Amino acid sequence: MPRYHYNVYDGVDLLDRRGVELPDLTYARREAIRYAGALLEDGAQKDNLSNEWRMEVVNENGLLLFRLDFLVTSSPATEHHKT
Repeated sequence: MPRYHYNVYDGVDLLDRRGVELPDLTYARREAIRYAGALLEDGAQKDNLSNEWRMEVVNENGLLLFRLDFLVTSSPATEHHKT
């Protein structure tokens, strides 16, 4: 089975050196969405979620297969509520 690595970049690089074996790219995408959701929820609860966040999924050779991007953009209507 192929091994997929889930690297996270949010101001601090969290490189997945171990990876996980999954049957195919479809499973790898599902796992990326699940894992990203868990990390984003954890970061939001700790109030340390940066404005830009991404996860890059690479194969065992380091080839980038896809990435998930998360960007927080404030509306002009909320400018006076900056924290």
